[in-house]
Amino acid sequence: MLAIAAVDAQKFIIPDPLVFAALLLGLLRAGIAGDAAEFGLALLRAALCCAAFVMLMSAYQALRHRRGMGLGDAKLAAVAGAWLDWMTIAAAIELAAVSAIVAYALRSFLRNRRMRADAVLPFGLFFAPAIWLGWLVETIFF
Repeated sequence: MLAIAAVDAQKFIIPDPLVFAALLLGLLRAGIAGDAAEFGLALLRAALCCAAFVMLMSAYQALRHRRGMGLGDAKLAAVAGAWLDWMTIAAAIELAAVSAIVAYALRSFLRNRRMRADAVLPFGLFFAPAIWLGWLVETIFF
């Protein structure tokens, strides 16, 4: 997750090899740690999270006539689905979104610049660590 965040911060891309490795490891963990049902649930969560992000991306582009998110974010949502339970997925998305907004607002304030509606943020920079934190919380407390 750290490598994904670092690359997204620098290049505004989420590398497919890292995402696919994280997805494969998450599904493998679900299959080994649980049973066939747990593997199926992890696969279902991954597919639904990815689909939800693709729909959000498409709706934003249709409404605003510009891209607001890339497919890398949708693939990263699939990783969240493979590793996390439903409530933790929601918490990770919320944590990432709020962190991104706060970071952007703080950066704008410190640079004495106005916030712009068309500003570009690397969401993976915030989402990848939130996924890791969600996994850590689930592992320690559940």
